[in-house]
Amino acid sequence: MAELGLADTNGILAQPWVAPERTSAGLGWEHVYVSRQRELPYQAEFDPATSHQLILHLGGPVTVRRGGEVERRVAAGGLFLQPARSRLAVELRGELETLHVYLAEAALPDGTELAEELGSTDPLLEQLVLALDSVVRDWEPSARTYVDEVTALLATQLARRHSVVPRPVRATKPVGLSERQFRRVREFLAERLAEPVPLSDMAATAGLSVSQFSRQFKVTSGVAPHRFLLRERLRQATLLLRTGSEPIADVAVRCGFSHQEHLTRVMRAHLGTTPGALRRDG
Repeated sequence: MAELGLADTNGILAQPWVAPERTSAGLGWEHVYVSRQRELPYQAEFDPATSHQLILHLGGPVTVRRGGEVERRVAAGGLFLQPARSRLAVELRGELETLHVYLAEAALPDGTELAEELGSTDPLLEQLVLALDSVVRDWEPSARTYVDEVTALLATQLARRHSVVPRPVRATKPVGLSERQFRRVREFLAERLAEPVPLSDMAATAGLSVSQFSRQFKVTSGVAPHRFLLRERLRQATLLLRTGSEPIADVAVRCGFSHQEHLTRVMRAHLGTTPGALRRDG
């Protein structure tokens, strides 16, 4: 699937009264597009888009009018939700810093019909949106699996709490991957250690949907897929640094880190040491 981009949105971000600070354009994200910006007051109508639009207010309070009828005074942390394939008429009556998240229809469970919302709050959605923005700000290609996981969690929360007919949370006994599935996934990751790994590729290796795979993988391994992948990258880097003479920069790239500084930062945070120290102590 191609990257979800500006052309898949309803057009607000392309208007002259919007000044994006950073976006996910060019990062290769298939199901989500993220943009952080300052918006000036405006009143406009927009054609339906093929993606769902979620706006998180980072400032406020500010008055927003929707469809000529619904008007709210929305504070920081307030949400604006516009379902895909629906026309939008909106008026913003003050300057505002926002985070926009556009989600592909395919990311949500089949049959999900999202509600129109203005000024609602959801602490979990807010944290997920902020997490995506932080990845854009400090982007490293190795974070691809993490982005997919956050996107899947965001889609699940929207379906459960923000659809026209909210989906009930069913209490089911956790089920893990089979031994064969887990082995295949580990072998797949070992082959792709140096590359960004979409969560969908990992799920396909196990013959599961992304949501099924994420749940079952965590039951089996005890950690989320992106954390397991990071652990494997660090384990391989540690082995190469202790037993070989390959330059540290080459070890970093070979193990899926963008550069030597990236490996150093991650290793210090998770292992309390550095590549240079590991090599000296070899």
